Amino acid sequence: MPIERRQSIFLTIIRRLRSPLILLIVIIAISVLGLTLTPGPLVDGQPQYLSFFRAFYFISYTATTIGFGEIPYAFSDQQRLWILFCIYMSVIGWAYTLGTVFALLADRPLQQAFAQMRFANAVRHMGAPFYLVCGYGETGRLICHALDQRGLRAVVVEINEANIGEIDLSDYNYDIPALTADARNPDVLRQAGLTHPNCIGVIAVTNDNEANLAISIAARLLAHHLPVVARASTRDVAANMAAFGTAHIINPYKTFTETLALALRAPAAWHLHRWLTSLPGTSTDHLREPPLGAWVLCGYNRLGELLIKALEASGASVTVIDHQPLSDTAYTWVQGNASSRATLEAAGIQNAVGLAVCTDTDVNNLSIAVTACELNENLFVVMRRNHASNQALFEAFKSDLTVVPSEIIAHECLAILSTPLLANFLDAIHRRNDEEWCAWLLDRMTRRLGMASPEIWSERINLTRTPALYRRLMHGESITLDQILHSHANRYEYLACEALYIVRDNGDELIIPAASTPIRPGDELLMAGRTGAHAAFILNISNENALSYILTGDDLQRGWLWNKIVLKREQKKSKASVIQSNP
Repeated sequence: MPIERRQSIFLTIIRRLRSPLILLIVIIAISVLGLTLTPGPLVDGQPQYLSFFRAFYFISYTATTIGFGEIPYAFSDQQRLWILFCIYMSVIGWAYTLGTVFALLADRPLQQAFAQMRFANAVRHMGAPFYLVCGYGETGRLICHALDQRGLRAVVVEINEANIGEIDLSDYNYDIPALTADARNPDVLRQAGLTHPNCIGVIAVTNDNEANLAISIAARLLAHHLPVVARASTRDVAANMAAFGTAHIINPYKTFTETLALALRAPAAWHLHRWLTSLPGTSTDHLREPPLGAWVLCGYNRLGELLIKALEASGASVTVIDHQPLSDTAYTWVQGNASSRATLEAAGIQNAVGLAVCTDTDVNNLSIAVTACELNENLFVVMRRNHASNQALFEAFKSDLTVVPSEIIAHECLAILSTPLLANFLDAIHRRNDEEWCAWLLDRMTRRLGMASPEIWSERINLTRTPALYRRLMHGESITLDQILHSHANRYEYLACEALYIVRDNGDELIIPAASTPIRPGDELLMAGRTGAHAAFILNISNENALSYILTGDDLQRGWLWNKIVLKREQKKSKASVIQSNP
């Protein structure tokens, strides 16, 4: 926080406490003066008087309710009468002062100023790389938890104070500095660490498109080197973001409809896409493929419009149910309440192969789906879930596909920021457009790694990340992909991971590289593996002992203590051999 800001807070406190402090000073001054003028007991016929120091000392501990007693002698009745007056006068002064202090502590602007000061200090002392997350709603919460689980730090700016309060109640491994403020303000973003040297990215996932646009623009102008991931649910906002150079713009509805279109057009590629992009450990073996044919869509909105285009582009026919007639479209539609059996029957639900429920109310979506499945139990059901609190209800219904905007955005953000190579790999697969090859690859990978979605990570071969492997390559050694995928616990076994993609320094791309592919300095590898394989692979290529063992079988012993032990063993062996040879 700027020095001027701290000074203004201090001056505000002093200004609020000015009147009670002056009153206390006046009360103490009058009390001390009166006590020095009041005659005490007689000594040798002369009344005794207190000095200013003794009077001030006595009034100090009396006014603060400590009460040591009458010093340096027992008081006269005149002095005790004056002390009674001083006691009641100080009670009034302290009551007024404490009331002012409590009112000052409860002052909202001052509390916010103190919170900003603590927040600024926490951000300024962030010694580890962190992401600036703007918006701590359902999406921001998922992102922060995922970052925390991966050992990454986050700083949060959220306009809703109730959401900020949830951060302190969450079980994060790392403290998350959070500020209640409008992230559209560039000064707030600066204070939140936008220009901090350890800030490695900006994630704009508020519920306000205009706010996300303002954050993207500020990040582009103030910290153009940082990657920005922003949420945009309308075309206009997405176009404005793109015009300002925002590299990653996420529209959850567009992302979902593109995935659904892929499932309709290329089921094998869709299954492979789902297996690679789902959260690690998520099983994907129960998913049905969306069928082509007649579909019924309930709720014509942004999601509904995109779904209609995706379905019709794939060759499906769509009947829309909505309260308002679609006067400006050529779609077949039925006006009415979609949860009504009569309305669903009028839309041809008995002969439909799929149902897409896209209204803005979760209860309506569940009601429509339940009624439709009673009329046609073979429907492929796509449902939109709007609120996280209704997750249990949707899980109990078990739709084929559930559109959860917050989860889609969170997953896309993490994929973009943590494994950017994955998006390039998926694009390469889609460009290949080979269903047979996708089915073969999925079968091979799932046989090797299981049906549960794998952990995906990328690694660049350089001195910082992979020092052991990089040094050997720079010294001219030839090391293949197959060699570094062996286990450092047993070099005759393989790690539970596969290389999906290699990008060379010269721009060459290798999709599913062969085991004999030589590794070069500067290569960036996209890997997929079971839980635990990531750490084992990193150890293989970064630790000289592990790498030497899997390449040659030699177990290099390093360290002073281990060398001492090995030296003593060798000396004992040599002595024993000498004794045996010279009995």
